[in-house]
Amino acid sequence: MSSEDEMVACFLRGELSSRRFGQNLRSHLAAAGQTEQLLTHPDLSDTGANFARRALLAATRGYGENRDLFENFPTQVTWTRALLSADEAARVRYLNYSYWVELSGGSRRPADAAARIKAGIRAFDVPNEPFVDAAHALIGGERFPPLILLGEGQDNLVCLEGHLRLTAHALVGFRIDIECLIGTAPTMGRWAQ
Repeated sequence: MSSEDEMVACFLRGELSSRRFGQNLRSHLAAAGQTEQLLTHPDLSDTGANFARRALLAATRGYGENRDLFENFPTQVTWTRALLSADEAARVRYLNYSYWVELSGGSRRPADAAARIKAGIRAFDVPNEPFVDAAHALIGGERFPPLILLGEGQDNLVCLEGHLRLTAHALVGFRIDIECLIGTAPTMGRWAQ
């Protein structure tokens, strides 16, 4: 089992290293008088730190405020740690967001995105090098933070956080099991992108 506090910590840790979201997150950390250690070394037994992380995710992505990425997100979610096999990982879909839809040629499947990246196709003229770099890091033995996946049950999962890492796994053919947190709720279909 896992918890909401672990998901929030995991989400923020993943975004801290993101080229797209990292700087905004650092700005919010500074404004809240917090250091990166809140995210890089989370103490899930510290109630105050958990509250600070939830407030940070609310400020940056709308968590718990029914807005932005978390619009229509269920309030009661069961969180579980899991390892995805290659077959399970190949069935995970991207969020229904224009960039990921375009990158995957409309399928929202990472394997389709990987094939397009290998063919030199760019989504909205955004360079593919970050995916290739992450794939090389995987091949070199680097371990990534857990992906965060969502669904009404354990199948038909959508990636909430970790799209670049998921794509890197697809680029190397889903050779290793993927650590993830899976959030399930009967009402996840209202959010499910």
